[in-house]
Amino acid sequence: MVKYVLRRLLGMIPMLFLVSVVVFFLAKAMPGDSLRGEIDPTNTNPEYIAEMQEKLGYNDPVYVQYWNWVTSFVQGDFGKSTRYKMPVSDLLLEKIPNTVFLALTALIITYILAFAMGMYSGRKPYTIGDNLIAGFNYTGLAIPSFVAGVFAVYFFAFKLHWFPFAGSVDIEVQNGTIDYWMSRIHHVMLPAFILGLFSTASYTQFLRNDLIENSRKDFVRTARAKGTPIGKIYNVHILRNSIIPLVTFLGFDIASLMSGAVITEKIFSYPGIGLLFLDSVNNRDYPTVMAITMMLSALVLVGNLIADILYGVVDPRIRLG
Repeated sequence: MVKYVLRRLLGMIPMLFLVSVVVFFLAKAMPGDSLRGEIDPTNTNPEYIAEMQEKLGYNDPVYVQYWNWVTSFVQGDFGKSTRYKMPVSDLLLEKIPNTVFLALTALIITYILAFAMGMYSGRKPYTIGDNLIAGFNYTGLAIPSFVAGVFAVYFFAFKLHWFPFAGSVDIEVQNGTIDYWMSRIHHVMLPAFILGLFSTASYTQFLRNDLIENSRKDFVRTARAKGTPIGKIYNVHILRNSIIPLVTFLGFDIASLMSGAVITEKIFSYPGIGLLFLDSVNNRDYPTVMAITMMLSALVLVGNLIADILYGVVDPRIRLG
């Protein structure tokens, strides 16, 4: 296992190198530069613009610019945000907790709902309840998250006033108090549900189908022939085999929820990495854009590694060598 993890970690180095090349040259291909995202070219002395471009290295050869950026990046210097006038690393540390809280809340909601609905549908297939859950799942799979988010804001925030439509916490509550955390939970619940809607629907179907398939296998017939209670058969024998796919999806969820928060945070004006990324693109804050893209790319690779490790842990038949 240790050798496998080390080998995978070493394998991430060339992958991250290729990602850094793509990210850098995509940023260079975008119109303008970070300086024009920081100043107004129409009201600024052209000589000053040319002087700053030379000082910031925008006139250097492309390979020199890439080398300077990547060497600083691996040392933890992500550059300075031209939009917020502060180091990108400090900006990310300010926004990451909100996105992590959103992703974890969405993950908890996803697994609780998927487990409850999948167990019910798997034990009582083709009933009215199973058909209602299936209808919910197909709706969740068919509706894009940005469409569901807009409707959720309209109905639950503006019409019913059940949830706030923007922000991550009420401004009048004091940090660290119970009211503060209750306010944070209140603000995150609606975007978290929308963020985890697609995964909830797909995981429910996965669990339902696996429960039905495993309930028809020989070991279940043997357990029933021995007089084992039906509840124990489902909760111990069948569930143990059916839950393996859901556990292994955890690694992928970590990456997908973080990256999927980009659109969700924009719709709900939730101040996290996703909203920061889109605002940085609009304001040509390329140092921030490149840092977030690299972070999400590394998270995808780490998520894949976690998924492989979990698969070997929950299923002893899998050997990672």
